[in-house]
Amino acid sequence: MNMTEVTMVRIYLSEKDSHLDSLLQRLHDWEKLRGVTVFRGISGFGESGRVHTSSFTDLTMDLPVVLEFFDEPGKIERILEHLNNTIKPKHMVKWSAWVNVAED
Repeated sequence: MNMTEVTMVRIYLSEKDSHLDSLLQRLHDWEKLRGVTVFRGISGFGESGRVHTSSFTDLTMDLPVVLEFFDEPGKIERILEHLNNTIKPKHMVKWSAWVNVAED
């Protein structure tokens, strides 16, 4: 199996973050990433300690959201330079991973 190194990025947001749509548009239109996934959490908390959770009686849209993507390390570094001023401190994580590629 042939593998190539990539950099994974995970960004922690909440549904009420107004810049989620613009962030997705930037990653799609400007950065030309091949894929981005947004996960909606059912419960979570951050530095504030305030628990955000879903229930049938709660109509607020303030659940945790995780945006995740990967690409070549150099491309990700360029993207992160732009995002560093947009994303709150301690809300963005990156790590190295390997992805399978076509056999020669």
